[in-house]
Amino acid sequence: MTGTPTLTSLAKAGGCAAKYPAARLEKLLAGFVPAESADLLVGLDPADDAAVYRLDDERALVFTVDFFPPVVDDPRAFGAIAATNALNDVFAMGGMPLLALSITAFPEELPMEVLGEILAGADEVVRAAGAILAGGHTIRDDEPKYGLAVVGTVHPDGIWPKSGARPGDALFLTKPLGTGLVLQAQREGRAPEGALDATVAAMRTLNRDAADALRPFGPNAVTDVTGFGLLGHAYEMASRSGVRLELDALALPALPSALELAEAGVRTGGDRRNRDYAGPHVESSASATSEALAFDPQTAGGLLVSLPAEQAAVLVATFAAAGLDLYRVGSVVVGSGVVLG
Repeated sequence: MTGTPTLTSLAKAGGCAAKYPAARLEKLLAGFVPAESADLLVGLDPADDAAVYRLDDERALVFTVDFFPPVVDDPRAFGAIAATNALNDVFAMGGMPLLALSITAFPEELPMEVLGEILAGADEVVRAAGAILAGGHTIRDDEPKYGLAVVGTVHPDGIWPKSGARPGDALFLTKPLGTGLVLQAQREGRAPEGALDATVAAMRTLNRDAADALRPFGPNAVTDVTGFGLLGHAYEMASRSGVRLELDALALPALPSALELAEAGVRTGGDRRNRDYAGPHVESSASATSEALAFDPQTAGGLLVSLPAEQAAVLVATFAAAGLDLYRVGSVVVGSGVVLG
């Protein structure tokens, strides 16, 4: 494999930072008339982390698809991260994945062993999620891309929309932020030793255990934090719920070295696009460093959870007993938009 180009050298942008800009996506979908069906419980009006279709009073199917260019050069790690990112959309809806299909774009010039490692990494994660990788589709492309189409199940009354946040709720995150900052610094040769390893470990962590711990609480609203950054996804939750989200900048959890890299001026292209999208709806008195962390596009990020504040102490204790990360980052109040202060 001497002379083989690295995966990230073939990518113009990596991970969820490669997402189509949210502002342009809104304009695109504004002219699209969604199909109407009493059994389509979640579709495009409003859009959420996945679509949900009711089969009967006890069962609904959750559908999602997600793929992107490489974020790391290790092909097995790339496959695992891409699979985690796709599967997490099902967990964000309160569901459990059943079946996954690979979506693969791959240069013919790269050794087949590289693609084999990508698929092996994905299969490992799909199995850990309790699902089956049952096939897929592969095309030739100069830029490698990988992801999954996933089908899961959820009870029709157990869906977690991003549109249900209510005044009086507390806000929680289940993973630290900063994947985009660290990955960009790695591409620039500026990442401190160990920073990438910690970031890869976070991106490979499924939200399954966090969702299992959260499920008995019946949260009002949930979304997973990915390419639009914390503030982009918080704005979506606020606007679709008709409320105002207040985030404590000093409480935002960060991956190792992420804040230092933000302070040093590291930024991704997704940072600018996220500011264009959510910035007009955000009131910030936070430092530039905290803003960079909050706008940073995440890959396979954690859950942003909104649930009644009176349940907060028990939720914290439940996560602690399970050895799971949980960070209280703000609250929901009457109003609109997002506050970062």
